Amino acid sequence: MKSAAPLRGLLLAALFTPGLVAAQDYQTDFPPEEFKARWAKVFDAIGREAVAVVQGAPLTNGYQLPRQSNTFYYLGGIETPGSYLLLDGRARRAVLYLPPRNERLERAEGKVLSAEDADRVKALTGADDVLSTAALTQRWPVGDGNAQAIYAESAPAEGYAQSRGELRSADAAIAADYWDGRLPRESRFTELLRARQPRVAIKDLTPTLDAMRAVKSPREIALIRRASQLAGLGLMEAMRSTEPGVIEYQLEAAARYVFLMGGARLDAYRSITASGTTNISNMHYYRNTAELKDGDLVLMDYAPDYHYYVSDIGRVWPVNGRYNAGQRELVQLVLDYRNAILSRIRPGVSVAEIQEQARQAMQPRLAPERFSKPAYAEAARKLVETGGGVFSHTVGMAVHDVGSYRDAPLKPGQVFSVDPQLRVPEENLYLRYEDTVAVTESGVENFTAFLPSELAEIEALVREKGIVQVYHSRKEGTK
Repeated sequence: MKSAAPLRGLLLAALFTPGLVAAQDYQTDFPPEEFKARWAKVFDAIGREAVAVVQGAPLTNGYQLPRQSNTFYYLGGIETPGSYLLLDGRARRAVLYLPPRNERLERAEGKVLSAEDADRVKALTGADDVLSTAALTQRWPVGDGNAQAIYAESAPAEGYAQSRGELRSADAAIAADYWDGRLPRESRFTELLRARQPRVAIKDLTPTLDAMRAVKSPREIALIRRASQLAGLGLMEAMRSTEPGVIEYQLEAAARYVFLMGGARLDAYRSITASGTTNISNMHYYRNTAELKDGDLVLMDYAPDYHYYVSDIGRVWPVNGRYNAGQRELVQLVLDYRNAILSRIRPGVSVAEIQEQARQAMQPRLAPERFSKPAYAEAARKLVETGGGVFSHTVGMAVHDVGSYRDAPLKPGQVFSVDPQLRVPEENLYLRYEDTVAVTESGVENFTAFLPSELAEIEALVREKGIVQVYHSRKEGTK
């Protein structure tokens, strides 16, 4: 079992290593060469008679932290709202269009890259030209050239804590609202392109960008690794802070404190911090207002957004620091199945092959006499036979990222969550282990392998004192 001291040391080293949390005005995670390589893939996909246009995020309509849309950032690393990118396949040129300098906004919020910073933007991104959005006239984006097609995104642009599925559901709800009915922003953009360039075919850029984003570069992997490290450390601090009487949102606060201390300004998705059978069974429970009770379990699923890249991890632990016999029986089964899957992930094999190999390996573990109740044996059998969602969604710039990894043998650079989920309907029990992993050249990297997984390790960590207890002790001391 891991001792507390090395884990505390890991936390301190991760949070305060020089260079990891240094302030920066403009992204330095990706050099111009990486953007140029991405543009080359787009040029190859659209051909010599087409152009691609990508619309950046608009100016925020409040005081939330500005965050660029994922695909625009992926293709250029520029965070300035109201920007556009033209990838001209005819000349294989990349042109960024930035708004003119807004001195009033800069006085209020600080320096933002604008069209007046053309030389600096070229140096940061490798763009062939940087122009003002004032140049986006009726003839843009084909100009006087002979472009036969304009490629634009059909999918909604993901922003802070957003994934495509949820965005599409929200767009559908708006469209169905009799007193609203707005078009999604990307649909309106395509509509304008079609109206202003009626002789040019409008085609979908989304499949090309999805395929590119589905395989992560080494620099992307490094950012996901860092986001995962902070996610794991945050969950560990929440485990330490767990005891009867604590409120769910206080555990969320403990984790978020670690995220912020580690340089993550945003979270990847709203915290799932659920205690007790009813809250846990909601799956995406978000209220986080219940008081932790002795004898209950806590399920936490939470991760940060670190430099536009995220993670996704989850654990279940006992409020009082001791799994009871039934809890231990089921949580151990989920852990065993998770380990059987993780040990078999490697390039060149399919998800179905890995799942079948794990199923065969788990058969001795499913003997009915190994379970205290028939319902538990049936739940275990169903988990192993069906997978229970073990091969889950892709992870990257969004927690439910774009692209797929299930339709062909695995290849290096694919990142996804491993999330076995066990249900016992008779008792409304829902249990899971979730990790974010990357396929490597020779196997798999589990980004959260350092996080306690064995039940005894988790119990020991829960029995420590965390930041919530420190807060309460200092609060008591001021009375």
